[in-house]
Amino acid sequence: MSTLSVNGLIKDFPSRSGGARGRFRAVNDVSFELTSGRTVALVGESGSGKSTVARMIAQLEKPTAGSIELDGLKIASAGRALRRYRSAVQMVFQDPFASLNPYHSISHHLRRPLQLNRQAESAAGYDREVLRLLERVNLTPAPDFIHRRPHELSGGQRQRVAIARALAPKPRVLIADEPVSMLDVSIRLGVLNLMAQLQREEDLAVLYITHDLATARHFSDEILVMYRGEVVEHGPSDAVILDPRHEYTKRLLAAAPDPGTHPRFAELQGRA
Repeated sequence: MSTLSVNGLIKDFPSRSGGARGRFRAVNDVSFELTSGRTVALVGESGSGKSTVARMIAQLEKPTAGSIELDGLKIASAGRALRRYRSAVQMVFQDPFASLNPYHSISHHLRRPLQLNRQAESAAGYDREVLRLLERVNLTPAPDFIHRRPHELSGGQRQRVAIARALAPKPRVLIADEPVSMLDVSIRLGVLNLMAQLQREEDLAVLYITHDLATARHFSDEILVMYRGEVVEHGPSDAVILDPRHEYTKRLLAAAPDPGTHPRFAELQGRA
């Protein structure tokens, strides 16, 4: 069982407007834990700091202050320990087309992380692993996809490739930064169900970043609500959605359509 601990994260950026001492605080004193087999949803409006938190956990941004620990060990700044951390903590980005190189085949996108993490011992072994990953994300028959390029796939298929790529290093933590917001509404549920299935079967700790309060409730165990860089509410998913305490959470819920009146709500609820 793995635990990723986020402790007092702070992120400041230079402020063009001058601001207080020329800095803008995008994230302020954020703390929470991700544990194997559980999903934590990070919810808030655009600009609330959700993606900045995700990028700091993925080591794409350096925190101004605070710490991140995986199984009690702080992240190293360089070297093998940092590479091991980056293999253990993988990220699925919002836009699957932008996150895949249009010049390379699907096989290349999956083979590369397998090779970097030495997940096979021969060329034939890597070929088998590529096919296994495609099957794992329900892109079948897998041989039909290996020579295609991203522009030859639908948005949902591209996001499944991105998920397969994130699974290649056999991570313990998966960060999903609004993984379905760029997809057609008709295929979002399939991708979310896939991620929920993989979380159970791989015993992953998942951070799910979203604007969608309905999916946050039904696909996560806990919800953190962010507002202006701070976590203003944190608790079990049902408690946060059905009995919100903070005024901002109440406003978010009031601004969202009532999921109970949506014709696909029963389907979503039944599959979660």
